Amino acid sequence: MRIVVILLLILIVLSLGSALTFLFRDRGRGSDRTVKALTLRVGLSIGLFLLLMIGYATGLIHTRL
Repeated sequence: MRIVVILLLILIVLSLGSALTFLFRDRGRGSDRTVKALTLRVGLSIGLFLLLMIGYATGLIHTRL
């Protein structure tokens, strides 16, 4: 589970970086590449959140108190 979470975090950061790259390369000419990269980042973030919630609910993730 830890590896999946780390991979999703890396994918989220890469998607954000690619959106920044597309934003600078296109110079605001109305390209959809930036929007698609940011949409992918939001989708990955929601997926990570749901994965963490399901992992906690099923007992795969537990807190150490």
